[in-house]
This record gives sequence, structure tokens and C-alpha cells, in this order.
Amino acid sequence: MAIDKKFIDQFINVTSKAALGSSYLVGKKDKIAADKAAVDSMRSELNKINFQGKIVIGEGELDEAPMLYIGEKVGTNEGPKFDIAVDPLEGTNFAANNLPGALSVIAIGEKNSLFNAPETYMEKISAKVSEKNVIDLDYTVKQNIYNLSDYLNKNPENLTVCILDRPRHQEIIDELIKLKVNLKLITDGDVSGALLVTEEKYSVDLFLGIGGGPEGVLAAAALDSYNCIFQGRFLFKTDEDKARAKKMGINDLTKKYKLNEIVTGDSIFCATGVTTGDLVKGIQIQGNDFVSETLVTHKSSGLKKVVKLKQNLQ
Repeated sequence: MAIDKKFIDQFINVTSKAALGSSYLVGKKDKIAADKAAVDSMRSELNKINFQGKIVIGEGELDEAPMLYIGEKVGTNEGPKFDIAVDPLEGTNFAANNLPGALSVIAIGEKNSLFNAPETYMEKISAKVSEKNVIDLDYTVKQNIYNLSDYLNKNPENLTVCILDRPRHQEIIDELIKLKVNLKLITDGDVSGALLVTEEKYSVDLFLGIGGGPEGVLAAAALDSYNCIFQGRFLFKTDEDKARAKKMGINDLTKKYKLNEIVTGDSIFCATGVTTGDLVKGIQIQGNDFVSETLVTHKSSGLKKVVKLKQNLQ
């Protein structure tokens, strides 16, 4: 079953309003307040839509409210049943410090079609590659780079790899430098990082490294519409993490998930800019109106575009 196209505009509105809510706190050095503003607005807008939604990827469990928590029901409780994955404010530090790239993100899938990702780290890799066995989480960095340079017919020194600038990635970064690859180091926001491989205009050939598991599922929902390859493997470090994974039905803790195992049905993805970044521009207030930019994808209709909206602030 495809998700009705009528929902596209409604979900663009959800992330636009959440981004607007956060925008008032940009540069105020309070990432918790900026996040809360996005959450409150997102919840309010979701509850106006005629659907039966269940948050399968949110921010923690019930006792951590006012977050949109895993298992929370949203919508009017009438109409189709959807799985919802949210990151009301991706890049909370970006918003707090008025840096580029803060986004409000949501993915909607048919019921039981989005992987219920636990709040843990995930090893990830993505590229705009349509053939199998070019890139793989199980390959070495060198093998992935050489395979990709052959596939794209580029020398390694003409490839650009996006990776989170974290101490845990130092070995990978050192290896990439040795291979003379161009680096795009990001400090936060690995949903947008993974999406930079979708189009040539972003000049990123490969995204890899360890980031958030929930963010991996959100990115996969968008990458699905671009015919990109994405793989993810959860990293369970503590016994508590492992127990929670088992409770969520994850029995093979070392499994490598392909894109079609993470998003199994039709999906809509929306990411609205809070602050201007690579993917979209941030919120602009113009008198009594605000202007937003949203990257939206809808798998079944093939929609993938940036939608610019001007709406009244009321």
C-alpha cells in the first residue's frame, strides 16, 4: 500500500512548524529549550492530522517526556495507521550556537515498516551506488575507497568522504588521509551527513562512521527514494543495551542491515532547515510571515525535492 500523497503537505507543515518553534531559540546557548520548542510544536501539529500514528523512533522512553517518546500515539486516531520516526531538532548544538545545519526531521512509514531502532550507536555507510558489492560495512576503508573510485571512474584523491569528526573515527580519518581522499568533517547532524551522497551538487561520494541508530533509520527513509545504498549495524556496548535490543526483538546483535530491511514499505521523509546548511536554508522571518525550506521525499511517487514555503506566523 502506498501512502496517500495528500499527507506530503501535511507532514511538510509539521517539520516547518517545528523548525519555526526552534528558530526563536537559535543562538541562545540552550539546546534543551530549542529541542523542547521543536518537540512541542511537532506534537501539536501531528495531533491535527487524520491518521493513527505511533512513534517508533523518538527521544527516549515515556518517563523522559516532554520528548516525543517511543510508543507515543499521535494523530486524531482516525484514518490510516503509520509508523513515525522523529528527530524534532537534529543538531541541537547547531541551533544553540547558531551554526549551520540544524534540521527538524520526520519519517513516516506504513504500519510495521520502519525498523524500531534502539537508542544506541550504529555503524553506517551510504553512497549513491546502484550495484552490489561496491561498498560494504565489512570491507576495509581502503577496499571501499578503491571499489568506489573504480565504480565512479574517479581517482581516490578526487573522492570526498563525509564523516563525523570524533576521536572514535581517528583511525578511519588517518587511513583516508593516507589514501589522499578529500574529507568533509562534520561535528554533528549525521542524518544530513548521510544524505549528502544523494546528489552531485553536494560533492560527497561516501558517508561512513559511527553515529546514532535512530538517525540511521531516518536517513535510510530518505536514501530509499534516491536509490542509494545504505547499511547499518547496531553497536551494543552495555548489558543494558543488549537487554533492550532483545526486548525490541533484535536477536542477532551483530547483524548488518540493508536499506530494505530498515525501511520495508512506502515512506515520506521531511527535513526542514532551522539554520541554513548544505541541504536546505534555515527559517527566515519576514514581517508577519516565515519562510521555510524542506527536503521532502515520497518513495512511491518518486518525489524528491526542496519545497520552499511562505506561511503566516499566526
